[in-house]
Amino acid sequence: MTFSEENYLKTIYHLTIISDSEISTNAIAEKMETKASSVTDMLKKLAEKDLVNYKKYQGVSLTEKGKLSAKMIVRKHRLWEVFLVEKLDFSWDEVHDIAEELEHIKSEKLINKLDDFLGNPTEDPHGDPIPDVNGRIIKIEKQLLSELHENQIGICVGVKDTSSEFLKYLDKQGIALGSKIEIIAKESFDLSVKIKVDTNDLTISNKIASNLFVKLN
Repeated sequence: MTFSEENYLKTIYHLTIISDSEISTNAIAEKMETKASSVTDMLKKLAEKDLVNYKKYQGVSLTEKGKLSAKMIVRKHRLWEVFLVEKLDFSWDEVHDIAEELEHIKSEKLINKLDDFLGNPTEDPHGDPIPDVNGRIIKIEKQLLSELHENQIGICVGVKDTSSEFLKYLDKQGIALGSKIEIIAKESFDLSVKIKVDTNDLTISNKIASNLFVKLN
C-alpha cells in the first residue's frame, strides 16, 4: 500500500470505532481535510484491493483484510509513540506527528522486535490500546471523568483529546496517566468540576473533564 492508502485505512478504522454504521465519504473527507471526490477515488482503489466494502451513496466499511491492515498501522504508530516517550524522553504531546511518519515503515520484523524490546506494551502514552501481532486488543473498562459523581475516585487511564495543546494543559495541571483524581464537587451552573489530583486541589471545566478517561479506583 501507498502512504496515502494506509492513511485512509487508518482514518476509516478510527471512524468505525465511534460509529456502528457504515462510514460516509463526507465523514472521511472531513477527517482528512480533503474533497469528497478524492475520497471516492481512493475508496475505489481500496475496494479493488479487497480492503473495504464500498457502494456508491451507501458508505464504506472495512473488510476483514482491511481491518487487520488498519490495526497493524495503528500498532506501529502506537509502539513508536511508546518508544519515543520511554526510550528517547519525548513528552506525550510531541510524539504523534513523529509516529505518523514512522508508522509507514514496512518491516514486520522490525516492528515485532520493537514490541519485544519495549516489553510488549498494551497501551500507548495516551492510554490507547496497542493491537498485538495478530490484531487482538486488550480493552480496559473506562469512563469519562465528567461521568463520575461527587466523592468518586478514578485513576487516569487515557485521554480523548490527544492534541498537543490539551496534553500541555494537563502537564501544567499535574495530570498524567496513573494520576488519582477525586471528584470534590460539581457545579450545576456550568458543569465545572472541583477535583483533587493526588494532593492538589483544582477546578477544571466540563470540556476538560469530558476528555479524560478514568478507571474507578
